[in-house]
Amino acid sequence: MERGLLNHFPIVLTVARRGGFASAAAVLNMSPSAVSHAVRAVEDRLGQPLFLRTTRSVALTEAGKAFVAAIGPAIATIEESVEHVQAAKGRVAGVLRLNAPRVALPLAITPAIVAMSRLHPDLTIEVTSDECLADIVSGGFDAGVRLGEMIAQDMIVIRLTGPFKAIMVAAPDYLEARGAPGTIADLAVHNCIGYRLISSGGAYAWDLMDRGREVAVAVSGSVRVTDSTYARELALLGVGIAYIFEPLVRKDLRAGQLRQVLPAASIEEPGLFLYFPRYASEMPKLRAFIDTVRRISRGMMSG
Repeated sequence: MERGLLNHFPIVLTVARRGGFASAAAVLNMSPSAVSHAVRAVEDRLGQPLFLRTTRSVALTEAGKAFVAAIGPAIATIEESVEHVQAAKGRVAGVLRLNAPRVALPLAITPAIVAMSRLHPDLTIEVTSDECLADIVSGGFDAGVRLGEMIAQDMIVIRLTGPFKAIMVAAPDYLEARGAPGTIADLAVHNCIGYRLISSGGAYAWDLMDRGREVAVAVSGSVRVTDSTYARELALLGVGIAYIFEPLVRKDLRAGQLRQVLPAASIEEPGLFLYFPRYASEMPKLRAFIDTVRRISRGMMSG
């Protein structure tokens, strides 16, 4: 095997994980044409295509799937070996790849990134904001963040936040114009800022408590979003009632910019958790991140 060809293997792996040449090029800081040339060089050497290319999509061939399955663990082992050597010299370096929903970023990830950038300037943290329940192993991520109830049981889990409530809020202007709902049934005549589920494409029914029983309530309104931080923004502008995690609007509630409605209908969520496969916890970059988020989460939950 030509030595130069080995340098192209991580590029092939990145294209497979990112599902496209342009996306891989952005991650690798390369031009799409350079990425395409590297993949073509590997394909020419192997004598068969690794990807099926159309104008709209890129997918692995059967040969490509087998090749990626073979080189993925080997490349990961090499990367981990380099990181262990660097860690032995007191440096935490490399790329830490995280997968997290958008809502988790301000609640748990951003404070850790701020601390990590000061403690470990040689480490790059790459965050993929993903509302779907991604398979972090096949996706090439070192760790993910999710609500506790959504994590596979074979993962190691570390709590990032305490439990919090999912509540309904609206701006004072909206409530003065439309009135506050007195019961869950009253939501039917209100403009509710709904959510579209990216994974299934369906509309999300709000999980609420009705006389001690959890119910799923279908709501309607003039807008649906996929990002709760945008639902907050729309609620602040008086568009309608938003269903949102309480920590995201805590400051708005204190400032009087939003008001909670139907507080008795709020449910409690288990909180956000960092999760990763058992073998990944030995990587210095992940260990450093775990130590950082544990320290921060202890401070947040004690405060």
